[in-house]
Amino acid sequence: MVDTEAMLQLAQLVENAGSLVAVFDPEDRLRFANQAFRAAWFIDDHEQPLWPDLMRRNFHARRGTVVVTQDFETWLRSTLARRGKTGFRAFETDLHDGRWLWMTETMQPNGWMLSVASDISFIRTDERTLRQDRDFAIRASFTDDLTGLPSRRFAMARLAELVGASGGEARDVGCLAVLDIDNFKYINDRFGHSVGDAVLKDFAITLQRHLRKTDILGRVGGEEFLLILPNTVMEDAEAILERMLAAVRHSRPVPDQASFRYTFSAGLAWAESGEEPSDIYRRADLALYAAKMRGRDQLSIEIQPRRHLGEARAEQG
Repeated sequence: MVDTEAMLQLAQLVENAGSLVAVFDPEDRLRFANQAFRAAWFIDDHEQPLWPDLMRRNFHARRGTVVVTQDFETWLRSTLARRGKTGFRAFETDLHDGRWLWMTETMQPNGWMLSVASDISFIRTDERTLRQDRDFAIRASFTDDLTGLPSRRFAMARLAELVGASGGEARDVGCLAVLDIDNFKYINDRFGHSVGDAVLKDFAITLQRHLRKTDILGRVGGEEFLLILPNTVMEDAEAILERMLAAVRHSRPVPDQASFRYTFSAGLAWAESGEEPSDIYRRADLALYAAKMRGRDQLSIEIQPRRHLGEARAEQG
């Protein structure tokens, strides 16, 4: 039973709290923010901007979060590649008004996020610098320099988290795909490494447009990428990858060579709770090999795992 009076009191307490509180939906649109949060990021009453749009306009107005970069859009893509990818994240950030904040982001499996920030400006400036350097080093270890995507280390850690929440019962927790750009060595040899780098960057940008908030795309090797699709059934995962395949076919990563195009192949596997991440990766990689052998520029799906086959036989018998 919902206690209406308690809910009203909670809403009032959050609205007038000293902490900065906000809720973002699965599309990363602001759905609630208390007075303190709106004031810090210059959000009008009843306004519900998307988080990327909010950050973009405040960056150009030099207000809200301090973002130190020469290329905001590249910074934004890299940040979005990690935002909302873990159940809980805590970090420090500073505002243009001089405040230093401790921020936490708590994610629901359905993509809703609770963001809470507290003012920790009392920390000395020299200590702030040390903490900033530490956070920068951590972010660098989790980020691929060229594409701005999460690194292998970050992606595999998220996969381990996904399959680790088993609750003692084997169940599907999503899908994993291994992606590989077709004939990448030929591209480098024929057109040069600058074109190869352009292809890698274009691939990351193109695929990010088709990601949901909870999806994780990471670069795990030279031209190999890992795509984690939490809480996603196989049919939906197939549809997402088919859209990505089509988008890459139509992409033109080299402006002065309009005829240049490239493709990729993908192997898709189920992810079950309690499994070893390396086992899931191996199955997806075998499916990728099958896609390559069938001619590239396509998706291949692993043979049904043993548990699924057992369930199918039980249903038939």
